[in-house]
Amino acid sequence: MSTLRDLVEEHTSLGSADIDHLHRLAGDWQLLSDLSFADLLLWVPIKGEARKPREFLCVAQVRPTTAPTAYQDDQVGKIFGGPEVAHLDVAFTQERIWREGDPVWYGDTPARHEAIPVRRREPNDHEEGYSEVIAVIGRDTNLSTARTPSQLELNYLTTADDLAQMVADGTFPPARQPGEMTTSAPRVGDGLIRLDASGKVTYASPNAQSAYRRLGFNAHLVGEELAGLSSRLAADPLEGNDAAERIRSALRGESPPRMEFEARGATVLTRSLPLLPAGVPIGALVLVRDVTEVRRRDRALMTKDATIREIHHRVKNNLQTVAALLRLQARRVDAPEARMALEESVRRVASIALVHETLSMSSDEAVEFDGIVDRVATAATEVASTSIPVRMHREGTFGVLPAEIATSLVMVLNELLINAVEHGFPAPDDEVPVAGADLPAPEVVVAAHRFRKQLHVTVADNGKGLPEGFRFDAGGRLGLQIVRALATGELRGSIELRNRAGGGTEAVLVVPLGKR
Repeated sequence: MSTLRDLVEEHTSLGSADIDHLHRLAGDWQLLSDLSFADLLLWVPIKGEARKPREFLCVAQVRPTTAPTAYQDDQVGKIFGGPEVAHLDVAFTQERIWREGDPVWYGDTPARHEAIPVRRREPNDHEEGYSEVIAVIGRDTNLSTARTPSQLELNYLTTADDLAQMVADGTFPPARQPGEMTTSAPRVGDGLIRLDASGKVTYASPNAQSAYRRLGFNAHLVGEELAGLSSRLAADPLEGNDAAERIRSALRGESPPRMEFEARGATVLTRSLPLLPAGVPIGALVLVRDVTEVRRRDRALMTKDATIREIHHRVKNNLQTVAALLRLQARRVDAPEARMALEESVRRVASIALVHETLSMSSDEAVEFDGIVDRVATAATEVASTSIPVRMHREGTFGVLPAEIATSLVMVLNELLINAVEHGFPAPDDEVPVAGADLPAPEVVVAAHRFRKQLHVTVADNGKGLPEGFRFDAGGRLGLQIVRALATGELRGSIELRNRAGGGTEAVLVVPLGKR
């Protein structure tokens, strides 16, 4: 299914600013749909002066969470003309809300049609200076469950009519606040409070009343001056003053960002919206969500994350202690082979410690792996038992890897890099020269790229290549045994060690990145 932007750009001549306004509308119109107990369909006229009668394309649709839908099928992408969209044409042409007309039927479902013109108000427009109508909202109500409305429903419908007029005026939706996501906004079902022009509560839904009771207010909200009440209830005076000021700014016609405030261990998220039908401030709408349990879980997760980071920090310290002890032991061993084995163990332990050091500074169980590879590569050239200067660099990026992959992968790379530096190039006293007039300087390249949920890693050198008759799967040195075991076991991947076409050796590792 094409996106709203794709449909509008393909079938209309609307500009970027108009499309952005329609996106903001589609991001906020669940509120209008729920208050209206109706489906909302966003229609745009098909471009072309020769189209008579005018045809309309549906580019977005939202269903109410407070009532049954009027449409079982998705309407987005459908084009209609003629009598079916006559009400849309009236609203578009006459630039007014259309409410007249008899109910229509969609299969077995009776529905009431309404049409709301959509204007975009320029930032420098005066009260009377609105842009032309750019689209029409079809507000279609399922009448199959029609009955005498309750007080809640009457207040919802009244507020919906005010917001519909603001859509027609170009004052709804409000500009999006920086960093705000529509998914985090309170909804109508969370709790709704309507204020008059003086800031007093004229209606509070049961959920809104319950939210304020959690904050410590046990009386009825109707008749209370909400800004002052919120200021008195808040545990933090500065927070309370901020909550009160945001409500008052909505009464002045502004659209403040949402905020949270706490009282008596409860946390409430509020969003204040001005009510300005026909440009006249008549009050404000305050949406309220009790997020006490959500914030309690957030704090628990933060505590858990801090604990996990502390564990990684301690593991790193313990591994460094083990490496130091092995290093001390290596200095006291006379046998060269034993000393070399201990020094190799020091490098292996230190490479694992690098991963845990990175995890101890991360907010989740994942690491930015490029920095770890660069540090391991630098260490490999410094500690390798060879007198040949080898240049080492990385191509591509590993990206962010989960801890269970990073720990094993760093050990594999450490062994491959050490092996390339120590065994990939002739010794200075060998008959074959290392570098000359026509031979490149010794180099090891670590290349990485992602492809189809796999990580492809190549460690390549331009050295002397593999010895004749070499078999990777037949015994070999301990380092290569570790590489083979980790690559096919812990990493569940594959590895191949082979001669390069242009000379030298390359190890090709493929690691799956899907669920483990």
